Amino acid sequence: MSLEAVRYRRGRLLILNQLLLPGQAEYEEVGGVRAAWQLIRDMKVRGAPAIAIVGCLSLAVELHQREESVKEDLATFVRESLDYLVTSRPTAVNMARAAQDLSDFVVSEVQRPDSTAESLKEKLISRIEGLLEKDIRTNKIIGSHGAEHILSRAKTDKVIILTHCNTGSLATAGYGTALGVIRSLWSMGRLEHVYCTETRPYNQGARLTTYELMHDKIPATLIADSMVAMALKEKRISAVVVGADHIVANGDTANKIGTYQIAIAALHHGVPFYVAAPSTSCDLALESGEQIVIEERPVGELTDFNGVHVAAPGIGVWNPAFDITPHDLITAGIITEFGVHDPRELRKVLIDKIS
Repeated sequence: MSLEAVRYRRGRLLILNQLLLPGQAEYEEVGGVRAAWQLIRDMKVRGAPAIAIVGCLSLAVELHQREESVKEDLATFVRESLDYLVTSRPTAVNMARAAQDLSDFVVSEVQRPDSTAESLKEKLISRIEGLLEKDIRTNKIIGSHGAEHILSRAKTDKVIILTHCNTGSLATAGYGTALGVIRSLWSMGRLEHVYCTETRPYNQGARLTTYELMHDKIPATLIADSMVAMALKEKRISAVVVGADHIVANGDTANKIGTYQIAIAALHHGVPFYVAAPSTSCDLALESGEQIVIEERPVGELTDFNGVHVAAPGIGVWNPAFDITPHDLITAGIITEFGVHDPRELRKVLIDKIS
């Protein structure tokens, strides 16, 4: 049975509260856009694809309940709701991309002389609902591309993968991106072992990735973030595969804090470093990673552990949620649904595929 982070039927949305994992698997109902904004901000839902999907589905839930007779008023409500959702966690670009696509769709529909408020609502809900299945299909393609590329370069029959943060079913509509690559390798019988980092200060790796790996019975070992360089030296790692919340035109990527240092360590040890993400995480409007706005998280995430204050009172805290990995450290390529590409070639690939 596969993990479900998101449960949806028309008019009702439930999310698996990831703050309670792995101790409790509790689903929370999302009544609308403002509720979704808060739970995304609180990281009950996290992972760039999942943020976009839950945000958009919360709008679908609210639209289902809404009675509107003037299509222009409905369009205004939709655009304002989408703009608001984008502010929940701005570094994760998927929500902004989805908001732009849906806003453009609304504008085009409003301009149609035969459209009504009811037809606009119905079409918009159907369009949003399609995001769930599309994300799972995309993730499985990413997993296949990544697994095949890793195996084509492997020197052994079975490979050992190191990953960071959580990039699986809990971060997407299902299957996952970097963890989707790992799942594909496992299904092919070509995965020996996985090393996953704890991912301080929020412990997405320790709490969530281990939960998924144990659920799927994939052989894995948890390591502290500070053990990565030693693991790359001692544990015969075949490749590092991580996700991304934002990929810009030159191939720089923003991912969970700690990714940058893993890429540096992988380069030093000659271990191939991959980034796996859907094309919806790509933002060609930004030229380099220096232009990505990095979210800073609350002080307590770093000073407290499971509700217990562990830092000296009064200590200053810097808590960025993401860091930027320069494209020249992504040595093995960026994996999208379009294949595995050199980061510097990704812009051309995306333009060719999308145009």
